[in-house]
Amino acid sequence: QVQLVESGGGLVQAGGSLRLSCAASGRTLSRYVMGWFRQAPGKEREFVAAISWSDGSTYYADSVKGRFSASRDSAKNTLYLQLNSLKPEDTGVYYCAARFRGAALVYMKRPDEYRYWGQGTQVTVSS
Repeated sequence: QVQLVESGGGLVQAGGSLRLSCAASGRTLSRYVMGWFRQAPGKEREFVAAISWSDGSTYYADSVKGRFSASRDSAKNTLYLQLNSLKPEDTGVYYCAARFRGAALVYMKRPDEYRYWGQGTQVTVSS
């Protein structure tokens, strides 16, 4: 079992920044793929980014490429998502997720690829 707890969400003006954290416990994550997803009201859960815990390689949705950055701190067992140049359309609940021995990151874009999920943290971007 992997437990994931997100934090760091909040209300920010357009153009602002936030840093989301996802604290993981229960397993060593060296062979896990981690994902970030978001869900706006009335919409399906949407892929944001994926990161390989072992080597830190990343893959991003086109809508966030160049603005968001995923990283991990193995010593703290924590995943991060840096959100810059935020837009109102970035508003939603942001979730981190984990999957053991995931495929290449380009294939890790569907929510059903991931087994473990956090409870989410709300990000609201005002215009």
